[in-house]
Amino acid sequence: MTVKAAILAIGDELLSGRTRDTNIHFLAQWLNERGVTLSEVRIVADELDDICDALNALRTRYDYVMTSGGIGPTHDDITFEAVAMAFGCSVVEHPQARKILDDWYAKKELEVTPERARMALMPEGARLIENKASGAPGIMIENVFVMAGVPRIFQAMVGAIEPYIEGGAKVHSKAVTAIGLPESKLARQLADIQSALNGVSIGSYPIDGDEMGVTIVARSENEALAQTAIESVIAAMRALGFDPKAGDH
Repeated sequence: MTVKAAILAIGDELLSGRTRDTNIHFLAQWLNERGVTLSEVRIVADELDDICDALNALRTRYDYVMTSGGIGPTHDDITFEAVAMAFGCSVVEHPQARKILDDWYAKKELEVTPERARMALMPEGARLIENKASGAPGIMIENVFVMAGVPRIFQAMVGAIEPYIEGGAKVHSKAVTAIGLPESKLARQLADIQSALNGVSIGSYPIDGDEMGVTIVARSENEALAQTAIESVIAAMRALGFDPKAGDH
């Protein structure tokens, strides 16, 4: 069984280039280790309609959707509201979330300001995602997991949703690199190997331009098949006079 997921990254700062997104890279690896393939990534601005439309498109297509960003205390943190819009429910104060916030800030001898209290306004019926990093919880509703955008908080929340993720077959990756081998020189051989093997995908990744070298990655749910593919690539590289370096990817 193949299980697929998508991530919806939310924030004007991502689209402007002001903030570099690292959550996608982290999530892709985390999901793959659990037999889930990250199949699509979307980035949208802090706009209610854009978030709502993207979420509705993704949640009907994939087994899981993870969102990052837009659940903080400021005016542009509107993800909870957009999720409520997508599911056709109201935004209400979640009593358990409010208690978590009250306790968190009390321990720090800080006031729960109206802005901080906004983080407890959530889609009605949502369940909480624990946040050991900064207190304010995320939410889960059906197959959607709504989490923070700050990487260390996002990663903490991802760890908390593990019991709710059911994976399928893990995809195994094998890689080989040949320095100095132009990607174009290996193109015909790669096409032949791909045609001969069903159930494996072969990706070619040039190193800083076609002339510097190339890394080939074979991916398959069948580890032996991935290994067979990469061994065929190694043989092709050696036939061209290059000394490849292989390993897991």
